[in-house]
Amino acid sequence: MVRRVAVVGAGPSGLTSLKACLDEGLQPTCFESSDDIGGLWNFKEQPEPGRANLYRSVVINSSKEMISFSVHCLVGRFFAQIPLVAQIPLVNDELPGRIISGRVQMKPNVKEFCGSSVVFVDGSVLDKVRSGHRLRLYRHVFPPALPQPTLAVVGFIHALGAINPLAEMQARWATRVFKGLAELPTEEAMLQDIQQDTASMHQSFACSERNPLQVFYLPYMDSLARLIGVRPNVLRLLLTDLRLGLQVLFGPCTPYQFRLSGPGRWAGARQAILTQWERVLRPFRTREAPEVEAGPDRRRRLLVVSAAAALLCCVLACSPSTPR
Repeated sequence: MVRRVAVVGAGPSGLTSLKACLDEGLQPTCFESSDDIGGLWNFKEQPEPGRANLYRSVVINSSKEMISFSVHCLVGRFFAQIPLVAQIPLVNDELPGRIISGRVQMKPNVKEFCGSSVVFVDGSVLDKVRSGHRLRLYRHVFPPALPQPTLAVVGFIHALGAINPLAEMQARWATRVFKGLAELPTEEAMLQDIQQDTASMHQSFACSERNPLQVFYLPYMDSLARLIGVRPNVLRLLLTDLRLGLQVLFGPCTPYQFRLSGPGRWAGARQAILTQWERVLRPFRTREAPEVEAGPDRRRRLLVVSAAAALLCCVLACSPSTPR
């Protein structure tokens, strides 16, 4: 019997959830309140009332390789006109003006919290401060109190990294849980994990209503990849495919790495990784430059790099585990 899944919203998180459902043989139905897909990323000349809409001059400043979904390379001279809202850290030309005009008030360090009030070191007090903007979700996806794991929240997360790969990894894990290919811990274990994760999060980040689910990008991606069974085995890659292994170990953590093996393996993942720097540099090659022959110094540097790589492989091969 094919299991049916309702996907609410056709933004990037909803679309990647639809694909994950199809990949696992589930039957998804998408419920979207507008007349088009894309969510916030769908630019409209006339914004609809009550809906967020990016403006024409927004240009994303993230690498297209890092924001890609894991089976779709953005190739050619592609400059994405898509939004990037960076909550942390805040860099904004309007902030100094708002401070000068008094619309933003500067405060010293916090001395203590008293109920819903904040007391600062200068003696001033700010009352009725809202806090606790935190959903109790196991690994930021599953509510722990449901008798059956039939609800998953995908894309409600914040990291210093692209949302697309995060949402895709969440959707891949959630659909495997829906299908019964992956199991969740007990409710007690999930609540304990949430409590530990919340404490760690508040020690590392300034969480607020606008970014209640802050995570470290690479550790979170690796943790979900381990649950799905798609985390790259770096040592094995170095021993069987040295060129690819070096790219995975020392190169950027592009989403294609999580399609090299395991469920949802993509045959084009290796080529996508080996050619990622070509796609990064292509838009900047506006003219042909004459090739320079490799001199003795350049050949010497190549030999040193090759020797260092060989030494690293030997060290990794002798070690019990490979950190990533």
